[in-house]
Amino acid sequence: MNFALMPFCALTEIFEKALGPFMAKIANRLGVDIGGTFTDVVLETATGLHSTKVLTTYAAPEDAIINGMKQVCGKAGVTPGEIGQIIHGTTLATNALIERRGAKTALITTEGFRDVIEMRTESRFEQYDLNLTLPEPLLPRERRFTVPGRVDATGAVLIDLQREAVEAVVDRIAEGGFESVAVGLIHSYLNPTHEQLVREVLAERLPDVSVSISSEVSPQMREYERFNTVVANAYIKPLMASYLGRLEDRLHAEGAECQVFLMHSGGGIISIADAAEFPVRLVESGPAGGAVFAAHIAARHGLDKVLSFDMGGTTAKICLIKDQTPKTSRVFEVARTYRFKKGSGMPISIPVIDMVEIGAGGGSLAHVDAMRQIRVGPESAGSEPGPACYGRGGDRPAVTDADLVLGKLDPENFAGGSIRLSPDASSSALTGVLADVLGMDAEEAAFGVAEVVDENMANAARVHAVENGEDLSEYTMIAFGGAAPLHAGRLCEKLGIARCLVPPGAGVGSAIGFLRAPFSFEANRSVYMRLADFDAEVIRLLLAELQQEATGFVRSCDAESPILSEFKVYMRYSGQGWEIPIPLTEAQAMDPDAETFKQRFEEEYTKLFARTVKGMDIEITVWAVNATTPPIAPDPLQQTNVTGAAENSGTRRLFDPAKAAFTDAQVVGREGFHTGQIAQGPAVIVEDETTIIVPSSRDAMCNSDGCIDVMTKPAHAGGAA
Repeated sequence: MNFALMPFCALTEIFEKALGPFMAKIANRLGVDIGGTFTDVVLETATGLHSTKVLTTYAAPEDAIINGMKQVCGKAGVTPGEIGQIIHGTTLATNALIERRGAKTALITTEGFRDVIEMRTESRFEQYDLNLTLPEPLLPRERRFTVPGRVDATGAVLIDLQREAVEAVVDRIAEGGFESVAVGLIHSYLNPTHEQLVREVLAERLPDVSVSISSEVSPQMREYERFNTVVANAYIKPLMASYLGRLEDRLHAEGAECQVFLMHSGGGIISIADAAEFPVRLVESGPAGGAVFAAHIAARHGLDKVLSFDMGGTTAKICLIKDQTPKTSRVFEVARTYRFKKGSGMPISIPVIDMVEIGAGGGSLAHVDAMRQIRVGPESAGSEPGPACYGRGGDRPAVTDADLVLGKLDPENFAGGSIRLSPDASSSALTGVLADVLGMDAEEAAFGVAEVVDENMANAARVHAVENGEDLSEYTMIAFGGAAPLHAGRLCEKLGIARCLVPPGAGVGSAIGFLRAPFSFEANRSVYMRLADFDAEVIRLLLAELQQEATGFVRSCDAESPILSEFKVYMRYSGQGWEIPIPLTEAQAMDPDAETFKQRFEEEYTKLFARTVKGMDIEITVWAVNATTPPIAPDPLQQTNVTGAAENSGTRRLFDPAKAAFTDAQVVGREGFHTGQIAQGPAVIVEDETTIIVPSSRDAMCNSDGCIDVMTKPAHAGGAA
């Protein structure tokens, strides 16, 4: 059966029955997402979802998790000991890389390649900037060591690596007091024996030092990306191992003896042991959960073109979801130094859900630049001290301060009433930093902040769509995260998107996504092959080996569920610099044929570039197999019929950016917003974890599954503000 190319909804129908007994054993499941501002906790029981948001505790992130767990257990009437499974996603790995606060790490590499991570690819991401500053490598030169020995591009050993030479380098590392060592040797993805020898010597002489080898962390071609990835893994490995150990101890102390799993950046779940060994795979684990959440909603509604919009306290994430499956990539950049400009960051070569991320969250700080223009982000107030309105010592205006002044937020009912907001503090911060400088009042400054951040996000979505050859007017937006529903309506106006869905639990969407994600792991390897030299038997053995490796990871997490295999190869025309992903069916992978591979490549190449190149040979560079348990089936969607107008609980003074003026908007409580009811814009739909702003150009209807469907009014159809 063709699992690899089947849509999400078809797979769920096939395997729904198979998952039933498994899910029954873990009826109480906890999803936890640590964000830059809030930690979201969701408990799923037989009676439904119970959620809360608590401020992230940077010094000890596990404190916020325990606090949130106690709150949701209290709401659900269960004890921590009755939780059957905990699935966790975190920004800790990403933050450690951005803030450069990992372990004291050394790199052992091949002679002549000591400076690869500093030389990068020598490409200029800002072509005409004469003062271009390249990001500093994670490790300075004095922490990079070399060993003799050389493997060529076919995997053959040109120069043997002598044990004595390795021991001499390890002795120098011992003198330096390093906590972690990354090993990245040239062409080790084809022949890992030299890296394995280095690890063996390190284990004998420095048993307490953490070791990462590139042939296991990222066995792919392109030494800069591979070396950078193994260095990043080694850099955060002791930190994540310590954190995960403390978390398990704290959970056990509270009576939660269940297994803990981690969300990885590719959109699946791995064991805590695998996460501790390969923590670099946790980069973007939180946003990946959000993409899985959006794909689940898309499957329920039968939507094949979805723009996932996740906006939290620190960043906004935008992802294209086609055929109910998030787009994936092999390389992701962390810590971009030029306003999140592609090429200015630290490339991490791991399987990752492909999304664009910008510094635009509720805590993103605003300032006036040298051109007297309002700029927002990427710096964030986070949770300590937070936006000025939190009253925790912040004195600079954040997006949340602008939203409060513009009437989008209720100061008495923010985060379910757990945090009282101060409009005066917001106005004071906006005035002092922006309004006084630009000669305007606080409300006009707030309007400027909101428009700048919305346009930043709209522009990022446009660029992402163009890069993927997509027309966003054909898409439906799914908005979630604490801040996304506040801005989604305006974003749809700017992008010409007619429909936006805000699901139940949108404020904690990524944490819910963790509970919908399958157990999965992608194994990949670089083995260069031209179609002219196609070797079916080598390919069959390689893919079977990768399938066994990926399946073993998944089986270590889940001993009962069926496991699907998804096959993918990366191909290009000879002479091209980069390749494109080509999905294969299991039959195509297990019985490989050169003509079939060529046909599949030309099909995918034509989709992207509208043409093929005649007379050129085709190359395969990377082979990948993703093993995954079946996706969790969404509840069937019942047809929604209009039943009348929603009951409102009053009106609120709300700023309409399309009209650049305040207006009176009806206020509707989401709990009292029943199936089929309509709330005409302008409207504010309030709930504990977020607020939905319905602009004047839109109406909102409550669907049978609880999703709020924000749609363009007929008079505004096709228009973009």
